[in-house]
Amino acid sequence: MAEGALAPGDALPPVRRLAEDLGVSPGTVATAYKELRGRGIVVTRGRGGTVVAEAPAVGSRRPPRVPAGVRDLAGGHPDPAFLPLLLPPARVEPVSGSHRASPRLAELEVVAREWCARDGVPDEHVTFAHGALDCISRLLSAELKPGDAVAVEDPGFHHLLDLVPALGLRAVPVAVDMEGMRAEPLRAALRAGVRAVVCSPRAQSPGSGWFSAARRGELLAVLRDFPDVLVVEDDHNADVSGVALHSLASGGLPRWAHVRTVSKHLGIDLRWAALACDAKTLARHDGRMLLTSGWVSHVLQETVLRLMTDAGTRALVGRAQETYTKRREALVEELGRRGIAAQGGSGLSVWVPVRDESAVVNGLRSYGWWVAAGARFRIASGPGVRITTAGLEVADAVRLASDFAEVLGESEATYGG
Repeated sequence: MAEGALAPGDALPPVRRLAEDLGVSPGTVATAYKELRGRGIVVTRGRGGTVVAEAPAVGSRRPPRVPAGVRDLAGGHPDPAFLPLLLPPARVEPVSGSHRASPRLAELEVVAREWCARDGVPDEHVTFAHGALDCISRLLSAELKPGDAVAVEDPGFHHLLDLVPALGLRAVPVAVDMEGMRAEPLRAALRAGVRAVVCSPRAQSPGSGWFSAARRGELLAVLRDFPDVLVVEDDHNADVSGVALHSLASGGLPRWAHVRTVSKHLGIDLRWAALACDAKTLARHDGRMLLTSGWVSHVLQETVLRLMTDAGTRALVGRAQETYTKRREALVEELGRRGIAAQGGSGLSVWVPVRDESAVVNGLRSYGWWVAAGARFRIASGPGVRITTAGLEVADAVRLASDFAEVLGESEATYGG
């Protein structure tokens, strides 16, 4: 494999045949195959035998460049009009030594605890990270070993779908609907040996689903049968999702982590995340961080603290949430009037299932709109397109929905339905 003689997807010989060829016992070959599986170098596909694993991703599946002259509704970004001006500290005193003994600003830790407790998330153990993906990466790498399986939403957050294999782990897709991750597919994944679950309790990307109280209860009933599994919630749109939080974190699970960030409502340059979790998870996360960056910059922490405690900023975030909800609901309603089913329960985007992603993306481009093809968000789920509604005025939703209906009609005529 190292020499390239065996490529990803190539089958390894059956255990007994290789044992005969090499003149060793079948047990020796089986042990070697087990070691390769544990390192994530090969995977077993039941009757399909043992094959060389796909090479881990080392980069993100970046979206195509936005063409000139079109309205960009593909990025998933907030409306800059609702982002506050950053207020970094005017003076930063020199530090003697390092912040390893006190990595978190006490004032910001209090604010982070209140932020979590406001939505019913247990706040006894709280720490910080450099954004949601940084936090999730550290949690998974500290908890799992190469070759382990992670349950992820399908369709799901494309950066997470790249991160899991980059860590040498296997992504196991779990179907979602408007209430988020579904219970029975999750149970099947857990029975198959999944070691961790990563999900979004609201503003799920790209489907915009969110946990209802009933769905939360169903998922907790499944997860309680697997107490050793780490459950990670990514609440990345906490303050602008437009819906209430029904968190798994408050369900009494032994291993859990709840991550929330500020980039969607305070600014994308603020790479800071708050993590609430159980005591063991906290120790493993912070222990791994001490070996790398050590702590989150106190200049960044000061900036986040100033914004989170500023009355004007809080009012702006409140207006943003109201506006995002109106814009999202307006597009869903206008599409529905034209017989187009769309999912838009929370967050900054709408997901529209379609038969042919390319036909829809290219068709809308001809009308001056640029939306995201669903392929980079999917593993096994059906096709669709994601439309970011954060910057889409309510009046524009009528024109976009009308153009979408025209494109679908043209697509049926061109591609035969």
